Amino acid sequence: MNTVIRLLTLSYLLMMANLGRAETFIIGAQDIHYYPHYDFTSQRDKGLAWAILQAFAKHSGHEFIYHAMPIVRLQRELKKGSIDFVYPDNPAWYNPVTAAKDKYFSLPIVEAFGGTVVQKSHLGLGMDQIKYLGIPKGFTPVNWQQRIEEKQIHVVHENNIKNLLFYAQTGKVQAVNLEFHVMHYYASRVPELTNLTLDLSLPHNNVGFMLSTINHPALLQQFNGFLQNHQALIEKIKQQYDIKSRCEVIAYLSNTDKC
Repeated sequence: MNTVIRLLTLSYLLMMANLGRAETFIIGAQDIHYYPHYDFTSQRDKGLAWAILQAFAKHSGHEFIYHAMPIVRLQRELKKGSIDFVYPDNPAWYNPVTAAKDKYFSLPIVEAFGGTVVQKSHLGLGMDQIKYLGIPKGFTPVNWQQRIEEKQIHVVHENNIKNLLFYAQTGKVQAVNLEFHVMHYYASRVPELTNLTLDLSLPHNNVGFMLSTINHPALLQQFNGFLQNHQALIEKIKQQYDIKSRCEVIAYLSNTDKC
């Protein structure tokens, strides 16, 4: 009997200790419909990143509150301390407010496949034919930056992803700098956009979508451990959102079965 009591007491103490370590954190996120990766303005399914963060919250006992806001405001709020984390972020991205060296970054929650979307009839025309490039407002088209600075390309900024894709469909722009899964999500649901695809002959690359912070590196260490030690769960969540690997994306766009 004493053994049972001791075990119950130990379990209670462990539970209370875990509760004592649990905290509430505010994650500032881009207020853009970038589904299936994220849509923190949604009242229901906020996308892949949210699903993974919520799985970590359940595992750790921490609570996350999500505040969607304009991209240009995120880093200011992080520096002020009114939010604890920013998602997505990456040390290679330019922003004039917080330097990468002053922040801590998680492992990538997902490796996104960024590329250039064009009409299928324009596949393979090459970079020189792109005079107007659409990009989500607040994004930096790294692969096109030199041509932009040399004024070889005019940039059209737009916060609404569907509008951007319609710009490409109607010829307002020749291309859109966008992530594959986001393009595929819209193109597979909006009949007028099925004529669009990502052109592998134009700039494309894998980009890590990370969580960043200034004041909470310990929490990022916990989160990194969760990502590393629960890879089966992470892969299951990715499958639920139909997130493909880089190899699978290239095979899909190349219309082959090889990966």
